[in-house]
Formats: sequence, structure tokens, C-alpha cells
Amino acid sequence: MSPATDTPAQPAWLRWTVAGLASAMVVACILWNVEAHTRLGIALLRQQYMALQLGLALCIAFLLYSPFGKRVGRPNLVDAGIAVLCLGTLLYAAIDFVWLLKEQFYRPWQITLIGTVVVLAVMEGIRRRAGLMLFSIVGVFLVYALFADKVPGQLIGRAMSPQRLVDYVGFDSSAVFSSPLAVGTVIVLLFVFFGQLLFAAGGGAFFTDLAMAATGRARGGSAKIAVVGSALFGSISGSAVSNVATTGVITIPLMQKGGYRKEDAGAIEAVASTGGQLTPPIMGAAAFLMAEFLDIPYATVAAAALVPAILYYLGVFLQVDLIAARDGIAAPEEDRLTVRQVLAEGWHFLVPFAVLLYALFWMRLDPEDSALLASLAIVAAGVLRGYRGTRLTLRGLGQVFVDTGTSMVDLILVVAAAGFVIGVLNVTGLGFALTLVLVDAVGSSVILLLLISALVCIVLGMGMPTSGVYVLLASLVAPSLVEAGVMPIAAHLFILYFGMMSMITPPVALAAFAAATISKADALATGLAAMRIGWAAFILPFAFVATPALLFEGSVTEMPLTAGLTAVGIGAVTVGITGYWARRLGIGLRLGFVALGALALPLGFLPVAMTIHAAAATAALALAGLMQATAPKGGAARPQTQD
Repeated sequence: MSPATDTPAQPAWLRWTVAGLASAMVVACILWNVEAHTRLGIALLRQQYMALQLGLALCIAFLLYSPFGKRVGRPNLVDAGIAVLCLGTLLYAAIDFVWLLKEQFYRPWQITLIGTVVVLAVMEGIRRRAGLMLFSIVGVFLVYALFADKVPGQLIGRAMSPQRLVDYVGFDSSAVFSSPLAVGTVIVLLFVFFGQLLFAAGGGAFFTDLAMAATGRARGGSAKIAVVGSALFGSISGSAVSNVATTGVITIPLMQKGGYRKEDAGAIEAVASTGGQLTPPIMGAAAFLMAEFLDIPYATVAAAALVPAILYYLGVFLQVDLIAARDGIAAPEEDRLTVRQVLAEGWHFLVPFAVLLYALFWMRLDPEDSALLASLAIVAAGVLRGYRGTRLTLRGLGQVFVDTGTSMVDLILVVAAAGFVIGVLNVTGLGFALTLVLVDAVGSSVILLLLISALVCIVLGMGMPTSGVYVLLASLVAPSLVEAGVMPIAAHLFILYFGMMSMITPPVALAAFAAATISKADALATGLAAMRIGWAAFILPFAFVATPALLFEGSVTEMPLTAGLTAVGIGAVTVGITGYWARRLGIGLRLGFVALGALALPLGFLPVAMTIHAAAATAALALAGLMQATAPKGGAARPQTQD
């Protein structure tokens, strides 16, 4: 195996060191999940495994990234010393964890040392890698724990001394070594490994080609390629911003060349990439974290998230199609592969997904075991068959181990910091107090509570990665919604949706701003366009909270009826927003479509019978049919180009 190649150039010792540490993370995860230690007669606690993974992640973080968060060619002596200190401290914690656990009540100096190193290193790590927003939020909770007894009103809590604080949040199994870090190091790491294997074998090119073949010949095909490709890529990659950076360099110029405004081109890619965090199987690691928080099977979470994700992409796909029709954006003229040709070359990439789904939903295996089986299927398929000149080699397989480990560093730091917040909420009583304050503030109005919660989720989610957003909001906001009577899985999906909407909502719309960098459009204008194109995502959470049938919680007749009404409602409002259906629409018809679509949406908060929703949906469909029947002939789309 060759060491990773990095930019800027790094000395050989650093490349090999990072490659070894990163590969060790993946190997340790695989060995843990196949229970190698048990088969060898060695008893290990899960916290020992997590301590090892956290030590490896912190060591890599301080070796690779400067105090300004940039990747370095060579770490300075201070950072190298911190890296060695972190790895050594957490290796000691992993080795001697059983004794430390027995002595925890007596607060030995070793626990204080471990806790201090963990707290300071993780906080500095997230400052460098996750940004000031998460660093500041976690910092506020740590400061609160020191002065909780002096906080006025209902938020008063039990204060902790500095030593007690670092002992608890930096070592305890209810804080840093709690479920978020466990999910990240046991489950999510394997799914990231699965995704990296897929891309190394040529799966990324296969899915891009499949999206191009399926949609590239339609009007506005360039945008439809972005929507389908980013949905497929984003549901696996786990990061909206990295998805924009990876697929956007291809799709955004393609959309601009096809005739889309540069603001719309960037917005379409941002919205499509953000939707990947809401789409099974991985959902930016949130699906596994959600299953852990709710103590339900992963399959239940994936099933509940499926229909809202389809409706999300329905709204986006319809809008890009209508924009193309309205603005005369034709299909690209160049020849493309057909779906049959793409599948003929890359059908073997469907096998690992079939294995994954079979293992999860039919064999009922744990997610980590399913990911292992699917990864083995990719290795077998990728070695036996190539795709357009790309084949999985031994060298490429070694690089996958390195890339998986280094790509997990940020996530491990984020979930470790989230453990700090969970620990503070538990030990000070702040979690209960926040729920009480929020519920008391809105009285019996569930709608008002949802509106306030949505705003809080967007604000707290700004500038944060998916997993960090979810864990933070699951601890702070979701309990209030559940206390008010919202179904737990609906409450957790609600906060995930609005946490993700921070990615396309100014003033800190990371996905939209990343897309604007590629399209060279105004960042704020791109963010506002993204809100318009992704408008359905701001409504869907209210819909599935009010109507749980959208989450597969209902009767056999109720679920398809509710999904159908929601689809018609989203479609009609999208027509009104875009201002086109078979021809350009005047203000009266646009308002009519919006009104009918809004009334068709089965929002159970409003005193509207299901028959009224059905009547509105029927009227919207009838109006659309009438417009189509009376549309002028020969209005073919005209291709446009835009710099």
C-alpha cells in the first residue's frame, strides 16, 4: 500500500504516519465488528475501542491541520507534540479503562489528566475543523456547567467544579464515550468505508453516467442530471458541502451552458446535494444516530424517511423542469450513453446495494454487519469487473483504508463534542429545564412550538456538519416536541430537516455558498434561489408531524392517500411559484395554483376535512389538465447559453 498523496506536499514520514493511523481506524472497526477480540478470548469494553478511535482521530487532526484549519505540509512542533500527547493519553485510557472505571468514584489524577486532554483537544479540534459555530455552542454549555447555580430563572442547575467537569465530560460513559461516538466509530465508519470502496471501484462515475443517461435527453436535462446524480451521490457521501464540491464542478457549468441562470444553477446543485442528507441509506450518519437515540431499528428510520425524501425531490425535479420549459432550455445536443449501455457496463454496482438492502430488511442484520457484507460485495465486484477503465486494485484498496480514516476525523471530533453537550445536559438538569421552558413559553399551541423549533434548528444548524446538527438538536429541541405530543420519530425527522435547511438558508448557507463559488454567482442570491427551489423542504416537516401516515404510520388506505395529496399539493404550489404550466401563467392563475396546492396539503393542524383536501387536489389537477389541453401548439423550447 502506498501512502496517501496530499496537497500541499508532505514529507514521506508524515504521509506514512497518517496512512498508518487512518488505516488502523478502519482495521480496528472491522475487527471490532467481527468480534475478533471475543474469538481470541479477550474481554474488551466498547469504551476502550472508542478511546482508541478518538485517540487516532485527534492525532491525525493535529498532524494534518494548522490552527487555522488548513491542511499543512508539515506540522509545527507544538501540533506534533499535541498529536503524540492525545494518542498516548487515549491509548493509556483504552488499555487501563477497567481500572479507571473502578476508581472513578475516587477521582484519581489519571482520570483528571485524561479528561483535561480530551476536553481541550476535542474543543481545539472542532474549532479547526468544524468552525466557530459548533465550538461556541459547545463552549457555552461547558461554561454553563461551571456556573449553573448562578443562572437566574428556570434554567438554574447544579454547578460543577473545573476538575469535576473535565473528569465527567472527558471520561464518563454518559458524556464523551456515549452513544454518538459509539455510532460514529462502530457503524458510520463502515458505511463511509462502503462509500469509499464504491467510488474507488468506479461507482461515482457509474451513478453520474446513469443520471445523465436517464435524464440528459429531456428538456432541462443538465439540471435533471444534477438532481438525480446529487441525490444518488449525496445519500451515500454524507455531506452536503462535499457533495456540492464533488458533483457541482461537473453539473453547475453544465447547467449554465444549458441556459440556467448562474444563481439557479448553483441553487439547484445545493438543494439536490442537501437532500442527500435526508435520503436513506446513510442520511449524513443521522439515520444511525436517530436509531440509537430512539432505540428503534435502523430499518424503521430508513422507512420513515423514504416518502418525505421522494416528495422533496419531486418538488425539486418538477421545478427545474418547469424552469426549463418557461425559459426555453432544451435538452443538450451532444450524444450520451443510454441507460441500457450504462447498465451493461456497470450493472455490478447494483449488487452491493442489493446485498445491503437484503441484509438490512430481510435478514434483519445490524447496520454495521450489513455494511460489512455490502463492502465485501463491492470488493468482489470491483476486482472482477471494471467500469470505463476503472477497476479496484490492491493499491486502490489500500488507499480506500487511508481515505476512509482521514475522512472520518471530522465526524469523530464532532460526535465527541456532542457527547460533551449531552453530558452537561444530563448532569446539570439543563435538558429537562430547556424542555420545560420551551413548552411553557408556547402553552398548548403545537404549531407555535413547531415554528419556534424550526427557527432554532435553522439558527443552530448554521455552519455545522450533518451529524453535529442532528445530535445537538436531538438533545436540545426534540425532547420539547415529544413532550408536546409529537410522535418521537416525527420529532427527530423534523429537527433533521430544519437543521439541514440551514445549508440553503442565508445568512450562513454553506451548501449554497459552496455552489456559488463554482458558478461565480452572488452567494446571497444563490441562497435565496435555493430557498425558492427547495421550498417544499420547509413545509414537509410540518406535514409529516401533522400526518404521520407520510412516515408509514397509518392504515393501508391512509398512507397512499396522504402521500398522493401531498404530492399534488407540492406540485401545484411549485407550478404557481415557477409561473409556468403548458404556457406562462398570469398572476391570477399563479395564485390559484398556490391556493389549491396549499389547501390540498393534508396539514392536520388545520380544521379541514380530508374531503376538502381531496377536492382541492382534484381541482388543481383539473386546472392543470385544462391548461394542458388549451396550450398553444409549437412552443418548442429554445436552447440558450449563459456565461
